[in-house]
Amino acid sequence: MIKLYDTRRRQKVDFEPVEPGKVSMYVCGPTVYNRIHIGNARTFISFDMIRRYLTWRGFDVTFVQNVTDVDDKIIKRAGEEARTAAEVAEEYTRLFIEDMRAAGVQDPDIRPKATEEIGTMIALIERLIERGHAYVSEGDVYFDVRSYPGYGQLSGRDVDEAESGHRELRADGQGLEERKRDELDFALWKAAKPGEPAWESPWGQGRPGWHIECSAMSEKYLGLPFDIHGGGADLVFPHHENERAQSECACDSTFANYWMHSGMLQIANAETGETEKMSKSLNNFLLLREVLEQVRPEALRMLMLQSHYRSPLVFGEQRMNEADAALTRIENAVKALDWLLETGTPRGEAALAPETAEGELAAVLDAAALTDRVAVLRANFAEAMDDDFNAPAALGEIFSFVSDVNGLVADVTVLAAEEAAAGRAARDAIVELMDVLGIDVTAAEAGAAYPAEVVGLAADLAGYEGDDPEIAVARLLEARATARAEKMWAVADGVRNGLADLGFVIEDTPQGARVTFEG
Repeated sequence: MIKLYDTRRRQKVDFEPVEPGKVSMYVCGPTVYNRIHIGNARTFISFDMIRRYLTWRGFDVTFVQNVTDVDDKIIKRAGEEARTAAEVAEEYTRLFIEDMRAAGVQDPDIRPKATEEIGTMIALIERLIERGHAYVSEGDVYFDVRSYPGYGQLSGRDVDEAESGHRELRADGQGLEERKRDELDFALWKAAKPGEPAWESPWGQGRPGWHIECSAMSEKYLGLPFDIHGGGADLVFPHHENERAQSECACDSTFANYWMHSGMLQIANAETGETEKMSKSLNNFLLLREVLEQVRPEALRMLMLQSHYRSPLVFGEQRMNEADAALTRIENAVKALDWLLETGTPRGEAALAPETAEGELAAVLDAAALTDRVAVLRANFAEAMDDDFNAPAALGEIFSFVSDVNGLVADVTVLAAEEAAAGRAARDAIVELMDVLGIDVTAAEAGAAYPAEVVGLAADLAGYEGDDPEIAVARLLEARATARAEKMWAVADGVRNGLADLGFVIEDTPQGARVTFEG
């Protein structure tokens, strides 16, 4: 049984979907006035991980994520750049999708845009007015917060303490509180202002408020109640509180059965060691695209999954390097198993008691022990992830497994059929479970993460004239093998030492030299 932490109930609860075997998820998407920052990415990567795991556990998942393509921030940017709001929204919608794909986040099954669902929102607002939960005031429409007794249950706020989230502004920037019956009320529809996008409605031209769009689109595409509503912790109030209120008042139904929220991201100050809130004023504001120009997406996801999705995440260069090194250890374990499976001598072609070149008995893989260990890994991984998607614990199980596998296959060069099958199962388990977390440890070419300096080393020591790091390493190994065969030990040692200085480790095996990059 999967347990997840429900924000409304403030505890872990058993997950029981509305329809057995299926999961309906709605995760709030971006307001497209700029490229997303690394804090936004933390939310989207977290829910991508959750979605992937639910799918792996056998659920048929329908994942909906909206795009807010009409908003004050979009209108402001359009004015600054002498463009239309639609042009700004179109550009940054495209860039958002590019950035998500670059980060390895799967596309949603449905990606509705606010501007394409105006009619759906108007119909929902009309229902609220008919039921006495909303009212018209000078072309605006407001939700009557006190008409919903459950207001504040999601965020844990007393209704009289909730006013700070609901300030509306006129075109001149002054408050609209005089249009409201109560300062707590929030806008469902905003009357048109000069030069802003507007649509026809029963209340005159205008545009929707922010909160109404998610209520309208989630009901349209998932129905009510749906299973999981997700987003960043900063959306609990007022956005999700308001969504819940207006949807349950309009539909006489529970809106979402489970509310999930990801923790906030903080920046590690390299000089002070302190953590800071990310902000432009502190000069530590990082766009996802800028980060991905410096680090590989797999390592970024590794960093993010090393903290529980609900916990604060500290982002910094040192932690990023540590995450990359941790990922490299897993990748090297897969490469070692691939090497063994590719080069290990089949037992049928070796002596019954195979010997090494030095006449010693060759190491034998304990197939039964490895097979049992694979089963333990799979069970422990699922147990960790069933406990509120505890990715750090799941990664811990994979690291423990990698350590055990390294010990079991050390010095093994000869494989019987059942030993090869066990090795293959171990390799496939690592690859599969990392993929469940959204990290493909086989996708990159062997040399994709090699430092560029290895090309210069190969030019100096092996006469290499190309620019491919992977080929450069191969040329260096060939030059070393030739030097060893000709007993030119200084040359051979020079290659080994040069590679070691760049973070490579060479292991000499009966099948030849094997190199791994540890950074």
